[in-house]
Amino acid sequence: MKRTISIVGLAAWACASLVLAQAPATTSTQVSARPPAAMAAPAAGFRAEYAAEVDAVGKKLVELAEAFPADKYGWRPAPDVRSVGQVFVHVANSAATSPTFLGMKRMEGISRESENTLTDKAQIVELLKKAIANAKSAASAITDADLDRKYKAYGQEMTGRQILVRIENHMHEHLGQAIAYARMNGIVPPWSKAD
Repeated sequence: MKRTISIVGLAAWACASLVLAQAPATTSTQVSARPPAAMAAPAAGFRAEYAAEVDAVGKKLVELAEAFPADKYGWRPAPDVRSVGQVFVHVANSAATSPTFLGMKRMEGISRESENTLTDKAQIVELLKKAIANAKSAASAITDADLDRKYKAYGQEMTGRQILVRIENHMHEHLGQAIAYARMNGIVPPWSKAD
């Protein structure tokens, strides 16, 4: 009888262990407790595609920021719109802060006020490079399962995938703005010169 009870107890313990091992580590609105640095960079799938796209759009943003002469960083097409420098700082601020919705630590050295306080071209270009690298690292901060998990972001509930798409779209949106600014100032985007 004792042997039967022991076997039944062992079987119950094994079943409970399996159930707990398969349970999600977080609820749909919680951020994973994994440290981003401990996760491997994705080799394939949506997260890898996101990282590659951030690299591509980020390279163009940096090339264009470098192509603008320093004396054009204060230029704006109209009084109430962002200047050249403010556009690049705005992109950097978003790339520095948006990954925090996925549980990443906020990047230091930039804030919303930076658009009005940072004017030096070299500082802006360096900040843009760091912020783009920060946005790219968001692909390693979450898992494929986290892409479908819900997070609080931009005043609503969004999946991890939606947040990554939003980050990427924002970069593309302002790349288009910066291209228009460049053309208005007679600057040819560097990647267009070969065409």
